[in-house]
Amino acid sequence: MNDTINWEELSEVEKIKYDSSFLRGTLAESLIDPISGSIAPDDRQISKFHGIYQQSDRDIDKERKHQKLEPAWSFLIRVRMPGGMVTPEQWLSMDSLSEKYGNGSLKMTTRQTFQLHGILKKDLKTTIQKINESLLDTISACGDVNRNVVCHANPAESPLHAEVIGLAKKIGNHLLPKTNAYHEIWLDKKLVASSKETVEPLYGDRYLPRKFKIGIVIPPNNDCDVFSQDLGLIAIVENDTIKGYNVIVGGGLGSTFGIPETYPRAGSVIGFCKPEQVIDVAEKVVAVQRDYGNRKDRKQARLKYTIDHRGLEWFENELQKYLGYPLEKPAPFKLTHMGDSYGWKKGTDEKWHLTYFVEGGRVKNEGDKRVKDALREAAGISDGNFILTGNQNVILSGVSEKVKTKINAILKKHNVSPHSISGLRKNSISCVALPTCPLAFAEAERYLPSLITKMEGILEKYNLLKEEMVIRMTGCPNGCGRPSMAEIGLIGKSQGHYNLYLGGSFEGDRLNTLYRETIAEPEILQELELLFKDFASSRNKGERFGDFVIRKNYVKEIREGKEFRH
Repeated sequence: MNDTINWEELSEVEKIKYDSSFLRGTLAESLIDPISGSIAPDDRQISKFHGIYQQSDRDIDKERKHQKLEPAWSFLIRVRMPGGMVTPEQWLSMDSLSEKYGNGSLKMTTRQTFQLHGILKKDLKTTIQKINESLLDTISACGDVNRNVVCHANPAESPLHAEVIGLAKKIGNHLLPKTNAYHEIWLDKKLVASSKETVEPLYGDRYLPRKFKIGIVIPPNNDCDVFSQDLGLIAIVENDTIKGYNVIVGGGLGSTFGIPETYPRAGSVIGFCKPEQVIDVAEKVVAVQRDYGNRKDRKQARLKYTIDHRGLEWFENELQKYLGYPLEKPAPFKLTHMGDSYGWKKGTDEKWHLTYFVEGGRVKNEGDKRVKDALREAAGISDGNFILTGNQNVILSGVSEKVKTKINAILKKHNVSPHSISGLRKNSISCVALPTCPLAFAEAERYLPSLITKMEGILEKYNLLKEEMVIRMTGCPNGCGRPSMAEIGLIGKSQGHYNLYLGGSFEGDRLNTLYRETIAEPEILQELELLFKDFASSRNKGERFGDFVIRKNYVKEIREGKEFRH
């Protein structure tokens, strides 16, 4: 430990990172310890940088405690795959690993990647080695570094998709940690001795104060919620060419109940950069946050707080110093929606692309609806790729007419053919929540589908079943399902009770506002029926639900994160 640093002023995690020998810690020793299914407490922090979270099954924790057994420890593994694209072979590899070592399902996340749940400690190393054998990895999928870079997903909607996904990969690779710890611990590579001055030229010996997220969109689509990112990039297209990118900084949706100094924040547009400047801009935004982010209080450590505490003008000036040149003025743009457009579409490549709805992003078989079997069989005959979207769905991308016909037959055989669903359901997102997330106060993924079914009965009553509305539910206020940007947001307070938020925009550029606090299902349905009834009878032509509730003064519009209340 460096004695020149006053560790008493810093969060405990800062010490753990510094003492970890660049993300090694005692992970190797923890993995072979036969006494427990868990890893050492400090290693739980370091393991996040390797793409791992330790979890337990909270459905059975109480009973195990009663039996004087340790919790049923298992691990979540998150894959790093900028842009969300995988080959059919990689899809099949992840599917196989979920069956052999996980809980049998694949979770597709809002960061366009896979999560494997239920991995036992004894299987961690083998699983990660198999992921790497498929030419994917898990380094930097979690932890206080730049996470998986997300971007515009559907190539059928833009001839510039390949350029954007290429940029996402370049940024992701440029901002990767340089330590060899991942390769030593998981892939049995030889220890590389390096000085602290050269191991991490960008991140230094304590990495970032907190996680960092980057997203790229091509207007009019906002399918990865660009205003929710620490760094957002909006492609500016002229004459079928990307002329550059508007730069957005300071988005982030996590907060903590009972601490009003924490809040979600929509990002601020600060300028425009040319394509050849993007990677430099991304690096320098990260560097400013590295040097000025709060390392004392992790609840105040995201870029959004750095900006709000010091001022947006300060940040713009500091960024210019790091860059050595100013950003240009932002270019005009228009976003129209932040969801996915479902169904088959023929792309500019003259191939077919199916954007397929997967409720809650959970790829599994349930009863006679065998989504997992169907997608596995589709991967076996696909002549294209699979692309995970920022809304927990998947695109079967770039297939020929012959394969398109076969995929339709496969989906029908497994009773999961695309079918008409409500405008609310097709714009729904939920986080994992219970039973595995240790932060969750309430259900989300397991509960939202049934709640939507009950809401659909009300919507049909007022002829709103096909009306597109964005609804998102999380089990806590950490923001993994981006509930604070939704037209209807539900954030868990306790088992069966949620805060109800209204007024996010359909385009994804505005936070919502607390409408009712700590209410259960009957009150949720009662409140929403009153709103839906009024919306059906007194909306303006073409008016979205989020805009309607603000115009009718059900809630006040929020533009500054500091105005947000739980």
